[in-house]
Order: sequence, then structure tokens, then C-alpha cells
Amino acid sequence: MNSHSILRVVAKFMIPFIFLYALYVQFHGDFGPGGGFQAGVIFAVGFILYALIYGIDEARRVLPAGLTRTLLSLGVLLYAGVGGLGIYLGGNFLNYSVLSSHPVSGQHLGIFLIEFGVGTTVAATMITIFFIFAGQDR
Repeated sequence: MNSHSILRVVAKFMIPFIFLYALYVQFHGDFGPGGGFQAGVIFAVGFILYALIYGIDEARRVLPAGLTRTLLSLGVLLYAGVGGLGIYLGGNFLNYSVLSSHPVSGQHLGIFLIEFGVGTTVAATMITIFFIFAGQDR
């Protein structure tokens, strides 16, 4: 893949914008279309593009299998932890109103944390599936 310098230059230019757009979709999910699932897929697409252009081994060096598995677990734990915290603070599972003294602030905080957990889990899952199909999930 070293002979495809145009692809490498275009990818080097585009990948940061893909990641930036994933962050925009992640943090704009409270106020409009978007959220954790869409942002996770967009982030994974940016990383998969990196792996396709620069090679699977280089991508695995940047993001080892242990790290993707840790991110998978942390995303699910964040989601479940926010739900459990709602129960602990006297509300229902995933009742965000109890997360803050002001119910609207609690709703915003809860949605932010849940969407971040979903985005983390989806991105790590998509990247893991890609590496499994590529035969490089060690």
C-alpha cells in the first residue's frame, strides 16, 4: 500500500474531519438528530478507513485488541452505571431527573452520559467486527 501516496494524503486529510464530525454528532444528539449510535459508527468508519489505507497491522498497533475490549466493557458499564445510579438516588432505572438537584440539568447529564456510553460501545464493536473479518483479532 506504500505506492498509493494519493490515497494516503487524502486519508490523512479526511480522517481528522471524520473524527471531528463524529464528535459533533455525539454532542449534538441532545438537541437534534444524532447521538451515540450514529457517532460511534462514524468514528469507527474513520478508524476503519485508517486501517484500510495504512494497513491492518499499523491499525492494530494504534488500537490494540485489549483496548477495544476495554472500551466495549466501559461503554456498557457507563450505561448500566447511570441506570443504577438513578435507582440508588431514589428514582427508576434510567430516570435522569434524580442525577441533579434541578430535574432538567439531571436530564441533560443523564442523556449525555448514556449517549457517550452508547457511542463508545458502538465504535468499539464496529472496530472489533472489522478486525475479526480482517482476521487480525488477536
